[in-house]
Order: sequence, then C-alpha cells, then structure tokens
Amino acid sequence: MLIVLGGLPGTGKTTIAWEIVALIPCAYLRIDTIEQALRSSGALAGEVGPAGYVAAYALARSNLSLGQTILADCVNPLPVTRAAWRAVAADAASRIVEVEIVCSDSAEHRRRVEQRSMTCRAWCRRPGRPCSGTTTRRGARRISSSTAQSLVRARPRS
Repeated sequence: MLIVLGGLPGTGKTTIAWEIVALIPCAYLRIDTIEQALRSSGALAGEVGPAGYVAAYALARSNLSLGQTILADCVNPLPVTRAAWRAVAADAASRIVEVEIVCSDSAEHRRRVEQRSMTCRAWCRRPGRPCSGTTTRRGARRISSSTAQSLVRARPRS
C-alpha cells in the first residue's frame, strides 16, 4: 500500500506521518529530507526542482515491488505530482491512499509557518490548487494527529 500525505507546509503532515509510522511497519519517504540531501550533496547546479519527487517515486516504486508499505510525506501541490504517485502505485500493482492535510485554523497555520524557513513561507503564500481524483480531505473539522492517523488506517480498502 502507498499512503501519500499531502498539504501545505505547517499543516501537520509530518506529525501525522510519525503517528502512522509508529503503528504501521512502513518505509517513510519525506520529500523535505530528500530535497535537503540533494542540496547538501552539492551535486545540483541550481534549484532542486522535481528531483526530490523523482527520487521518492523511484524509492517508493522499488519498495512497493518488494511488498513494503510506503508512507510519502510531501506537499504534492500539482495534478502532475498526484498523477505520478498514482502511476507509482499502479506500476507496483499496489493500493494508494491519498490524504490532503489541511490546518483549518488560519491563525495556528500562520504561527507554524512563521516559525519556519523562508522557503516554507514562500510556499504557503502560493495560491492553493484543489486536489482532484481519489484524494481524501481531512481537516474540515479539528482533529488530533492521533485521530487523523486512525482515520487514514481505517480508510476502506479498495
């Protein structure tokens, strides 16, 4: 199974991911970590661009093919990135659960983002792109991270 947690920075994706990882044996792929490793390597001449996502798709595909559950923690902002995750799952004949995490308290979201780096703050100023397809939206009501992980784990299996 491929679980993709998407949403703007500061919405709680990583906190929810940690709760899920503690309960489900899985490989955890955090795009921020992959992108930082690429920057730190000095191998890239410019911006990271799609490289972090492309690396994560490859890692997810190979591990899904081995029967591992994968949890991807990413902004997942574009239809092309959401389609790519679906293609990864299809290539590995795996189920996919897509969840968009939203912080419904705008003041709390602003506080979280302002405590972060400039890159994160720039991302959060971009206009949101609505998700489409099989994405499950969570965040229309206030729930704890443990409740969110329970909802992800309890999602009907297709």
